[in-house]
Amino acid sequence: MSGPIALFEVNPKLDRESLARTFARERRIQIGDVLTAGTAEVVHRILEHETPWGLAWHAAEEGPFNVRNQALAAMPPAARGEFGRKTGQAAARGDYAFMYGQYPMLDAYLNQWDQGGPHDLLLEHINDAPFLDLVREVTGMDMLVKADAQATLFAPGQFLSMHDDSHEHEGWQVAYVLSLAKDWRPDWGGYLMFYDEEGDVIAGLRPRFNALNLFTVPQRHNVSYVAPYAPIARYAITGWFRDH
Repeated sequence: MSGPIALFEVNPKLDRESLARTFARERRIQIGDVLTAGTAEVVHRILEHETPWGLAWHAAEEGPFNVRNQALAAMPPAARGEFGRKTGQAAARGDYAFMYGQYPMLDAYLNQWDQGGPHDLLLEHINDAPFLDLVREVTGMDMLVKADAQATLFAPGQFLSMHDDSHEHEGWQVAYVLSLAKDWRPDWGGYLMFYDEEGDVIAGLRPRFNALNLFTVPQRHNVSYVAPYAPIARYAITGWFRDH
């Protein structure tokens, strides 16, 4: 009889030296099959079925806001629609804006929203030696000491506009997106896009299942608009690895 499936187990077959060479050259990378297959399914199930999704939104100078799931469910449709209107208008003006489903895992951990629950355990695993050592080896940054995390769900009509994560005072060194989107088609949008100073796309990473995107900050990037006809959500765990 096989043993229990680990909650968060790094794939032992990764070629870390090759990955490190790519990251050193590009300052960004997408690592496929980063977790073992069984544990990737467990994490996906937590996001799809066990996450109390709220809503994160920001519109120019208004925000950022995180509306927890209970408050969101109690809102009338018109109030929820106002978030979309404000973020859309801000983006149309060229201001920074975003809207997406969110469960702030670090806030939940620190404030004991569900002490010992699966999201707390995931955050602990992201900060534990096996995963943290993988990120240190691939990036060549031995000074990385911890990471924060949020679960994200980009539904049709949601997006994250261009920004560069220039928050040196926060200790951010490497941004990450642990992608858990299944069978995602290119024309559904939701790509992690990188831009040069002229606004041209220099890289675009498709949402994939069980793939870890890493990139140094600051870099100009966004999550492109998810098409209204996308039939499924773009699931991921995202955050930053920090040096303090």
